[in-house]
Amino acid sequence: MRALPLRALSVPRSDFAFSHQLRVRWAEVDRQGIVFNGHYLTYFDVGITEYWRAIGYPYPGALLEQGNDTFAVKATVEYKAPARYDDLLDVLVRVGRIGRTSLQFLLQIDRDGVQIVVGELIYVNADADTRKPVPVPDFLRDAILSFERIPPGV
Repeated sequence: MRALPLRALSVPRSDFAFSHQLRVRWAEVDRQGIVFNGHYLTYFDVGITEYWRAIGYPYPGALLEQGNDTFAVKATVEYKAPARYDDLLDVLVRVGRIGRTSLQFLLQIDRDGVQIVVGELIYVNADADTRKPVPVPDFLRDAILSFERIPPGV
């Protein structure tokens, strides 16, 4: 899968069909009350988990039942402004591209409607037993295509 320059990952909020709200907890901030940078990947993971649920395939069970699993192979995060303790954040998630064996998730975190973090996660779809890449199954491809406002690139 060809990677896009990170600046191309910033898309209008209206392009996202899915968002999940969460509140910054005390354990996620440093002494100054600012979210430690590694927690944004956890926020992305929570958003993607809820995305799977929203399209009707809660992870991991629904994929494992079909003999599939996904594995992260790339993560990119761009920090634009800090989140702080007790902020209410919106984690926006969309699939930007469906490859033969991979999915590109585009993510954005907003606070009060203002973008503070953008990112990209690429997952490879794999056979659940062998952990070797296999094509993204039609049931998953169809669910994503019917859910997204903007059709993912292929």
